[in-house]
This record gives sequence, C-alpha cells and structure tokens, in this order.
Amino acid sequence: MAFELLTPSEMAEADRLTIAAGPVDGIGLMRQAGCSVADVVLQRFPGAKAVHVLCGPGNNGGDGYVAARLLAESGVAVRLFTTAAPRSGGDAALAAAECSVKVEPLAAFAPESGAIVVDALYGAGLSKPLDGEVVEAITRTNSAVVPVISVDLPSGVSGASGEIMGSAFQATVTVTFARKKPGHLLYPGRAQCGEVVVADIGIAAAIVGATSVRCFENDPAWWRRHFPSPANDAHKYSRGHVGVFSGGPSATGAARLSAMAAARAGAGAVTVLSPGAALAANAAHLTSIILRRSDTLQDALAFLGARKPEVLVYGPGLGSEPEIGRFALELMSVAEGRFAALVLDADGITSLSHRRAAFFEARKRPNAPALVLTPHHGEFGRLFPEIAADASLSKLERARVAAAKANAIIIYKGPDTVIAVPDGRAAINANGTPLLATAGSGDVLSGIVAALLAQRVPAFEAACAAVWIHAEAARRFGPGLIAEDLPLALREVVAALSG
Repeated sequence: MAFELLTPSEMAEADRLTIAAGPVDGIGLMRQAGCSVADVVLQRFPGAKAVHVLCGPGNNGGDGYVAARLLAESGVAVRLFTTAAPRSGGDAALAAAECSVKVEPLAAFAPESGAIVVDALYGAGLSKPLDGEVVEAITRTNSAVVPVISVDLPSGVSGASGEIMGSAFQATVTVTFARKKPGHLLYPGRAQCGEVVVADIGIAAAIVGATSVRCFENDPAWWRRHFPSPANDAHKYSRGHVGVFSGGPSATGAARLSAMAAARAGAGAVTVLSPGAALAANAAHLTSIILRRSDTLQDALAFLGARKPEVLVYGPGLGSEPEIGRFALELMSVAEGRFAALVLDADGITSLSHRRAAFFEARKRPNAPALVLTPHHGEFGRLFPEIAADASLSKLERARVAAAKANAIIIYKGPDTVIAVPDGRAAINANGTPLLATAGSGDVLSGIVAALLAQRVPAFEAACAAVWIHAEAARRFGPGLIAEDLPLALREVVAALSG
C-alpha cells in the first residue's frame, strides 16, 4: 500500500519530475487520469442512462475532457458542460481538442434523474472559495442526490487542508491520482469524498519520494515492522515498565484505565502511583497492576530509583489545578537517567496551560525527556491558544507547529487524528470511529502509547500505532462500547499485529 499523502504542491512536483524523466508528457498523464475516471464510471455505473461531465478551465477539466471522450466512444450518452475554455496551448486545451462531445455552458446544467455526474471542475489545488454558477451547479447536484464521481477531490474541497471553499460536491466516489492528498483525510472535506480510489497514472514511487513528502496516512503497513514481539527469554521488566499517576479518591478510574491498557498493549509491568488517600480505592480494583503510594516528588523519585520505569503517564483524573502542572514540570526536570519518556494527557495538558511559558522553556532543555501530548480540540486550544486561533492553518499544520513549539509528539485527537513530530513529519489517521466518543477512551490511548514506548518502539511509530490500535479495537468491539471495554478489546488487535 502507498501511504504517502501528497500536498497539491508536492503532487505538482511529482507531475513535473515524471514529465522531466520521460517518456510520458503532460498530455500523456492527463490521458491516463481521464482514462482512470472513465473506467470507474463504466465499472461502477454500467446501467447509467447518461453521464454529465462538468469541466473547469484547468488541468482538472482536462481530465474531464478525456473522460468524456472515452465514455462517448464506449457508447455512453455524454453531455459536457464547462465554465470556460482551457488556456490555449496547455494540456487541457489539447484534451479538449481531442474531445468531440458538444460543449454546453455550465449555467445550462441540470442533473437528470438516472444520470451520473462527473465533477472535473476544480481539483486539489483550489485556493479561493467557489462562487457564482459553480456554486449553483453544486447546489443543484447535491439536491438531486445523483451519483457524483469527483476527479482528484470534490470541487470546493482544499487538497491541502480539507477545508470547504464556499461549497463542495458530495461525491459518491473520488478518483485521485498517484497518492491521496491530506484533504481526503481531514474533515470536513473527508466527509465530501465518498469512497476514494487511488489510480496509478505512471508516477513512480521513487518520484513520490523525491518530492520530500513528509505526511502519511496512518496505516500498519509502515510501522508494523517496529511492533514489539517478546523474545523467548523476555521477563516482565525487559518488556517495559510503565508508571501511571492516579488522581484522588473520587478520580481513580482514569489512571486504572490507562494502566490496564498499558498492560494489554504489552508492557511487562505497570505501576499505579496513588495518593495515600486513594490507595484503598485503587487496591479494590487492581490485581496484576502494581500499586505504590506516591504523594510527593520525593515519593516519585524513590519509585523511579527503585523500579526504573521507562515511561510515565501523567494527567488522567488528576484535576486541572496549577499545582498539577507544577508537578509535571518537576517530573520533566528530574527525568535524565530516571525515565525515558512522558505521556501527558487530559488534566496534565490543561494544568500546564496555567504555566505555558515555563513549560515551553523546559522543553528547550537538551536533556528533556521524550514527550507525547494527546490533546483533544479543547485541550489543544488551552495549551496552544495562538496556534488554535490561526484560521490560516489546517489541523495538520496546527499539529506540526505545536509539535515544534513544544518539542514533543502531538496526538491531536478527533475523527481525523493527526500525529506530528518536531521534525515536520506527520500522519493522519483514517480508521477513527465515533464509538471512541465516550468518557475514558482517551485514558486508554495514553496507556497504549506508553506501553509501546516502554517496549522501545520509536516515538513517532509508537504514537501512530497506538492511535490506529485504539480505533481498531473500538471498531471490532462495535456499538455499546464503553471505555472499560477497550483494554480487553485490545487483545485481539495486538495479537493480530504480533502474529
């Protein structure tokens, strides 16, 4: 599977490099793209009484002209509507010249019952909102509820951000080329794409790599080789030790969810670090999970010295008071030689919003531990208010900027979770499910991340794997899921990946 995601500019560079390498030229790529679109129409809708092809003035429209010609040659009744003629001398003009289907103005377009609409108006590189007759055509089409095949992306969806630029087609199938674009996976555009078909038009994998692509679809295909499998001579501490800080007597459940998830995700030992006042509550619910009293930084340091955990989870159920943030900073300051990584979730993130300057300064230290932050939209806005408020940034870009600012891996949660690292690499998750919209599911995610880090999975891959596993477990469990179900539901997913 090809899992790179190409931005519109990277896709343009891939086209350029392919043409420069030869023997294919620009019109050759366009013919391949249009042929792919026509093939999807013929395969998916062989009984369609007519196909209406809507062409814009650019290369997306050129793909449409090719598709219209091939469909007409196949005996399909085709009508072709355009906004304007292609620029003279360009590849789209060549494609238009090869197409003998009568051209009608877009203003005359009205989708017929039983017809298929091919949307070839604007592709991934759209940079300004649609208006006028294009919006009217989109409105008529969406209201008619006819099948729509969109070329590259539904017109109106930004390929870079997934933003809806004024209005957008609701596609049944989107046919894109070489690789998916971020806009296919980022909401709200993702909801407009329908099924996404990636067509091979002759752009080689080496060419894609030469674009310096830095964004990926989160898929086991590219991180599975890092997934841990215990050696025959493994013991519990060689499989990694995770420490999870617990809240007070009335808020212990979140830490236990995280701890159990860490154990199910493969950590050999998991310890819940509990305030003295909550020991009885935690002891009543824990069996295989180790329980240790920890009220102060000195208590935590004693645990670190004695048990040497690789990873700590801090935040679930702790409360959002400023003192919680102060303790997180103290943990980071004593990390060197004591633990390798810290997963900050939930209240741990919110509490640091009271100490943002001190937090960002602490992250500049050369001995700072590896850090994974797992904010949902609200928590992200509290810790990174300026980034969250910048309307010019997509969710992907916001995660990247935040990762660089905090020198941390950011798991920016949501139906289109983005995982970003300070060096600019990022992944967009595609298997998210609304089943995870339940209290406590994020605590489970933090435990999975910690377990994989403790088993020495590289940090970016650990974060990506955890996000995918978390969603896959929920999908396999199905409706009725609550957070308490998730740790046990991990077993089937982890077993499949280990095998």
